Amino acid sequence: MEYKIEAVSQFKGDTLRIDFDCREPLFINSAVAYDLGLRVGAVFDDGELENAVKKNIYRRARERALYLLDVRDYGYAEMFKKLSPNYPEDICYDVVNNLAEIGLIDDRRYAKKCAEYYLLTKQRGEFSAREEMRKRGIPNEIIDETLEEYKDGAVDRLRDLISRKYLKKLSEEGGSGKVRAALMRQGYSYSDINEVLSEDREEW
Repeated sequence: MEYKIEAVSQFKGDTLRIDFDCREPLFINSAVAYDLGLRVGAVFDDGELENAVKKNIYRRARERALYLLDVRDYGYAEMFKKLSPNYPEDICYDVVNNLAEIGLIDDRRYAKKCAEYYLLTKQRGEFSAREEMRKRGIPNEIIDETLEEYKDGAVDRLRDLISRKYLKKLSEEGGSGKVRAALMRQGYSYSDINEVLSEDREEW
């Protein structure tokens, strides 16, 4: 069935109201309306109008994604999860794929930032960093590849953390066990903890 556009008017912001001769109005972004030729007197069928609606939703979803990326970096899966409650699944895939193609979303770059944040800034152990990265949907192979770069410095980071935060507690009765438990909760490996705690503390 075909529909003739009888009126185009400003609705709100960049959104236009498109009135037809024999169907309900559409509310379409002005840029989308211009690109598709939605003007008074033009005639469109059901398929063309469905395409217009889809393009309009895609535009809104992409603008939302760009807004989120202005605040912080996102990985592929995390961005999809963020968009999916409000937009159709196929639209979310189209948006995230587009942003990945142009480099605005990059799982390896995102994994690197996550690793630096959890390992260097928050001073967590590898197990904790790995779990946080998994929660953000970063693929396991990229997590493994990224964390491999930080393995050599794990003992030095642990030694520094203990000397700054736990040195006094180690001198208390039962302090060694408490420190060991606290460090394991932060994601450090049992072997690394034992290696550092067995060293002469004055060397730290």
